Amino acid sequence: MAATDFGLQFACAPVSWGVQDDPGPGWEQPYEKVLSEIAAAGYAGTELGPYGYFPVDPQILAPKLNQFGLTLLSSFVPVPLSRPAQTKDVLEHVRKVGGLLAAFKAPLLVLADCQTPERQQLAGRVPVDGSQSLRPQQWKEAGRMIGEIEKAVTDLGLKLVFHPHAGTYVETPLEVEYLFDSLGSSHTGLCLDTGHCVYGGGDPLDEARKYRELLGYLHIKDIDARKLGEARQKKLTFNQAVETGVFSQIGEGCICFAEFFREMRAARYSGWVVVEQDVIYDKVALPPSESMRASLQYLEKTLSELTYTTEQGRGGREHVARNS
Repeated sequence: MAATDFGLQFACAPVSWGVQDDPGPGWEQPYEKVLSEIAAAGYAGTELGPYGYFPVDPQILAPKLNQFGLTLLSSFVPVPLSRPAQTKDVLEHVRKVGGLLAAFKAPLLVLADCQTPERQQLAGRVPVDGSQSLRPQQWKEAGRMIGEIEKAVTDLGLKLVFHPHAGTYVETPLEVEYLFDSLGSSHTGLCLDTGHCVYGGGDPLDEARKYRELLGYLHIKDIDARKLGEARQKKLTFNQAVETGVFSQIGEGCICFAEFFREMRAARYSGWVVVEQDVIYDKVALPPSESMRASLQYLEKTLSELTYTTEQGRGGREHVARNS
């Protein structure tokens, strides 16, 4: 079964080329090079990446996307959920990014909490009792901020999805639950990132089932269970763990994507899937053009081999993150 038969289209993102949220060495790469390598690796779409890396003038960006045959899908936008006093500035930034996406008729804006030094230190080791999470009043304030963001995004014709992310106050399954509880009647969906889910102590299959009705977008990452264990043992920060290569090429980590995509079929998920590998620029085992091509080939092969029949004599459900 090909990806197109499954109703999926694969996209990529500049983060896999080491283009981080804030300007740094990864930003020195010509954006045309990144776009050309995304297309050459076989992807049909791209995320915007951090605002300002790609040209923000649609008349400049549109011809480049057309040149490489790429569709612009979304942008990852981190905001400080724990600092409600910054809501006005947050909304201004969201409208700026959303306006650019709307010019391309992109469907989504991907929201996340900002990484903080405190949560960077705890990434992958957040207490499961919620003792290092936001307090009830802070969750309420975060919910109000997201509600205002959702309205601004909706006014631009976009849908809002939230991305739980390691190194932030929305990392663990419990924190994801707190977050969506704080949203009330919001229409904000879930962007499930398989790698960050495992990093935060979750199981992507469990989260996909739990939030089936809210599942609006997928970020597909794989993760090296051994390196994750070492990062936890050594108490590495999130960025230090990324530098060790904790996020692997798709198919070389601990996530069972055949099982995951069976669940996606059961959930009738279709549309775009963004394939990523969080890396530090110039500290990678393989050039992104090679690793992202291999990742896509692995996923396409997995989908082509997938049969959606119940396995006979199966002793029990195989967890997606079975070795984490």
